[in-house]
Amino acid sequence: MTTPLPAAPVPAGGPVDTSPIALTPARGSDLDAIWSAVVPETRVRSNDIHLPVSLAYAERLCDAHPEADALLVRVAILLHDVGWGRVDESRIIAEGFTGDWRKAAIRYEHEKQGCEIAREVLPPLGYDDAFIERVAAIIDGHDTRAEAYSLEDALVRDADRLWRFDHVGIALASGWFSMDPATYCDRLRAEIVPELLTQAAIEMALASLARSEALLKTDVLR
Repeated sequence: MTTPLPAAPVPAGGPVDTSPIALTPARGSDLDAIWSAVVPETRVRSNDIHLPVSLAYAERLCDAHPEADALLVRVAILLHDVGWGRVDESRIIAEGFTGDWRKAAIRYEHEKQGCEIAREVLPPLGYDDAFIERVAAIIDGHDTRAEAYSLEDALVRDADRLWRFDHVGIALASGWFSMDPATYCDRLRAEIVPELLTQAAIEMALASLARSEALLKTDVLR
């Protein structure tokens, strides 16, 4: 069962860790078999950086929301962007990060491919059909759908965004959007923080952004 989503921002019921994400990498090895199954898909669009960092944030969000199905959140965030590995790589930056990028056809395509990959790799690893369809339901629309359907869906969406606030995410994503780091940080504060669905994610984002701006000297390098 998924947990219904209360009105945003959803308050945390557990601890909120706003320390640097590098201090708390994803825990345990229980998902290693899934990682091994999607290694080729992690080599596209810096997924081998984005996905592990996003998983670490997802686990923090699960700590802040112990009522959520943590396994569902963790598996869904691990797989949410693997579909980029099965689309035309030349179109990813050209279409997926320009203009009305949230509605670009390539983004719908990568969501569809991500669902298919989940349905391919999870059954041999012992995950049942019902769980796999819950994972696919979160992957489907995670970039293009306006609303979250459940708390677990919201936590995946927030974790997907939170990595952008770390200096590693800024270094990569500012280039994708053809922005300097200071301009990209301004965009994060103005556009992405208001999209966050949980209070825990908002606190993590603002703390990480403040550290990144100080580190990158965005007050003068603009």
